[in-house]
Amino acid sequence: MRPPLIYSLLFLFSLIMIIIWWPVNDSNCGLVTVLKLNKQNFHVQAKQVRVKPWLGEHNVYGIFQVPDEYKERQFFMLSIPGDHKYCSRPFGHRQNYDDVFAEPGTHLIRRYIRSRIAVKMIFQGLYFQLNNPQNWTLTFPKK
Repeated sequence: MRPPLIYSLLFLFSLIMIIIWWPVNDSNCGLVTVLKLNKQNFHVQAKQVRVKPWLGEHNVYGIFQVPDEYKERQFFMLSIPGDHKYCSRPFGHRQNYDDVFAEPGTHLIRRYIRSRIAVKMIFQGLYFQLNNPQNWTLTFPKK
C-alpha cells in the first residue's frame, strides 16, 4: 500500500518543481530597450518591498517614489537581484500604498513580480537580497 502513496507524492513534488522552474518570459524588454536604458537615465530605488509569495498572487512587489516629471514616460525597467529585468509601461500611480506616502512633487508606483519567480529566487538563496529595497531599481529613460 505504501509504494503507490510514495510514488504519488514523488510525482506531485516533481510536478510542482517543474512548474516553479519552468522559464517565464513576462518581460517585453527587447535588446534595443535595454541598450537605451543603459545610457543616461534616471534610477530610483524602492521605498518598500513586500516578499511573501506563500500568501498567493500579488504579494511580491516594490513601491517606488518617482518624481512627477516621469509620469508620462513611455516605459521603465525594473531590475531585481539575480539579473532579472522587466520592462513595462507606467500605469496606476497613487499618493499612498501600504502606509508609504508620496512627498510633494512625487507619486508612487507599485511594481509586481510573479510569485513563481520569487519562490524560485528564494530556493536559490536570494531571499534576503530580494527583500532588500536597495536591490530593487526602476530605470526611466531621460528625455
